[in-house]
Amino acid sequence: MPDLDDRRRGLEEEYFRKKDQEAIEKMREKMRVSAEAKARGESLMRCPRCAAALAETKFEEVLIDRCDNCGGIWLDSGELAQLIKKDSDGWFKRFWTTE
Repeated sequence: MPDLDDRRRGLEEEYFRKKDQEAIEKMREKMRVSAEAKARGESLMRCPRCAAALAETKFEEVLIDRCDNCGGIWLDSGELAQLIKKDSDGWFKRFWTTE
């Protein structure tokens, strides 16, 4: 006959396995929604200024987020560096370098 502690341990393991599975399913759903939005050229992010939806736009072959409501432009990690690299002697380089 199984020990009561073994039974409790088994129930606890089953509970956490179920919770892990639920969390994995939620993450998969978020990833699916995000991939669908990206395919449509939309961003799931909201404008920090006015909370409207952001749209992805290509600028100098770099995808940036643009707000159609307030006109704000928002850069994700590394996008500014990509733009500066593409702008060899333009205003980006002059504005961001301190020589």
